This record gives sequence, C-alpha cells and structure tokens, in this order.
Amino acid sequence: MRRIGILTSGGDCQSLNATMRGVAKALYKIYDDVEIVGFEDGYKGLMYADYRIMKPSDFSGILTTGGTILGTSRQPFKLMRVPDENGLDKVAAMKHTYYKLKLECLVVLGGNGSQKTANLLREEGLNIVSLPKTIDNDLWGSDLTFGFHSALDVATNAIDLIHTTAASHGRVFIVEIMGHKVGWLALYAGIAGGADIILLPEIPYDIRAVVDAIRARVRSGKNFTILAVAEGAISKEDAALTKKELKEKRKNSPSYPSVAYALGAQIGEMTGQEIRVTVPGHMQRGGEPRPYDRVIATRLGAEAAELIRRKEYGYMVALNHGGITKVPLEEIAGKLKTVDPQSDIIREARAVGISFGDE
Repeated sequence: MRRIGILTSGGDCQSLNATMRGVAKALYKIYDDVEIVGFEDGYKGLMYADYRIMKPSDFSGILTTGGTILGTSRQPFKLMRVPDENGLDKVAAMKHTYYKLKLECLVVLGGNGSQKTANLLREEGLNIVSLPKTIDNDLWGSDLTFGFHSALDVATNAIDLIHTTAASHGRVFIVEIMGHKVGWLALYAGIAGGADIILLPEIPYDIRAVVDAIRARVRSGKNFTILAVAEGAISKEDAALTKKELKEKRKNSPSYPSVAYALGAQIGEMTGQEIRVTVPGHMQRGGEPRPYDRVIATRLGAEAAELIRRKEYGYMVALNHGGITKVPLEEIAGKLKTVDPQSDIIREARAVGISFGDE
C-alpha cells in the first residue's frame, strides 16, 4: 500500500476542494493500492500528527464546494524554525510524522508562505509536490492560481452592485478589494466592474491626482465616481518612507479601519462630496468555485498525480501560456508576482480613461 499525504495551508479559497478532488481521482485511477492521508488544518496537522485516512467517497460531491474539507491554518514561515510553546521543533515534528506514516509524497495546496515551507521540507529530504492556491494570483511561476477567478467574480459583482446606488445618489464609492502586497484582484475587478479609479500597491497614488480625477468626472457631467482600491494601496508620500518611519507616522496619525476609510476621509474633506466605503472582505474567499476555477483545479490536480506517478518531486504544478507545467520549488519559493506598472494591461486601462491616481 502506497501512501500519499495531502494538506491545505494558509488562507482558504473557493477551489481547494476541487483541486484535492482532481489529485485524488487521478491517483485512484493510476493506482489500485493508494491510500490518501489528509492532514487537518494545514501544516499544524502534519506537526501534531492530526490526520485521517481518506476514502474515495470523501472526494465525491466536493467539486462545487468552497472552503476545504481538511481545514486550514496559517503557520508563518518565519516561525517554522522557532519551537512552539511546548518546545516542539516544528520541522523535526513534521518530518517525524511524514516518516512514521511512511508517506511516498506530500501534496501541499497553498500560497506564498505555504510554498516556502513546502520548499523547506523539500530541502529536508521529503518528497513534495505543491499546487498554487491564492485569490491574490501573486505566486511566482504560474500565470494563474486557483481561487483567483472565483474571488474576481465576487469582487466584480460588488462593484457592479455599487453602480446603481452610486449613480442614484451622486456619491463617491470606494470598494476595498483584497490584496496587501499585490493588486491583481483590484486591477481585474476594477476593469471588469467599470471602476473609474484603481489604486494598487504597485503604483503609489497622489491624493491630489485622485481628487483631480473625481473633479474631472464632475465637470464632464458625471455625478458619481467608483474607486477600486487594493487593501495594500499606498500613497507616494508613504511609499517613500522606511518601514520604521511609516510605522511611526501611522502611530501618530488618526486611526482608520483600513486604507479605504482613510482615503474616504481625505477625499471627502478635499471635495465636499459624500463618500461611502464598501468592504466585501472575506466574502471574496467564500462561496462555490466558478466554472473556470473548477477546470483549472481539475487540470492542476491531475498533473500533480502524474508527477507523483513519475516520481518527479520538488515541483509546483503551474498554469503557463494555457498549458500545465512544473516549476522547481526552489525557483518560486519566497517570490511575489507583482503587477508591472508598465505592463500592457495598465497601459490599456489608462487608454480607456481609468486613473491609477499617479498622474
């Protein structure tokens, strides 16, 4: 009997179950003697040997189910070498569980931090195959991550729904989209939802340019403005500060729940217009996976099983140029895929009149 471990790590998304299903169905087809071991709550389950032996029926009927049937947790990579509160060596404990269960391979579904830990375990001698999960689409080495398109639908729908009330009341609406370090989700949702201004972490904004764009719409007879703002959007002034200086500035500045509220206060004071803030928040992670994500999840899962069959370990399965590829974990671990301010999509968005608040 060969044993394959599987876990879902980090923030959840709509396509985790669909991807696990793809892995499992392909493995069951390849092998007559495979047993899948599911670890509860991500790497925590691997550390503390909290697992269950999965049955084929566990993977039935979950293609359209959001979240993860195994549960997940965030285990910061920077703390992986730090013992837990009981003095447990986390890396040693994960290796112990892996070898105790006589796993042939561990399949990891996760984002940036999870991929770094997957690579750490690879360096420690474990057979690892990973899959690219994140609604932020910020994993280096893959054109798309599963979860992105489903979150994009939710974020775009939020902007779509705001349009009618914004137009009816002649207000400025700020819709805050998930994305601390990168702005792929805000960029795509902003374009798809017809936002007038899109603010991204990669393009620091000038509040005066943002206000100028709003005033230009008023002069042209448009009585409302919609901003799609990534939660990590930052002003040019703040972007020029060191981390220490920025922390000190924020400590001595008025406190707001998030960047959207801070922006709202500034814009309201400078324009005199009514400002409303909408934060879809974790709704962007919720609900069922959209059809496109289900397809990606199935393809990636099937290829992960194929890598296991070929004993090609130490890779993340990726989607590039429409095809499924494999990328060495050491090449992608710790790298972010950010929006290029000079990219075609930014240029094209500017060409149709979208402001990025920088000019």
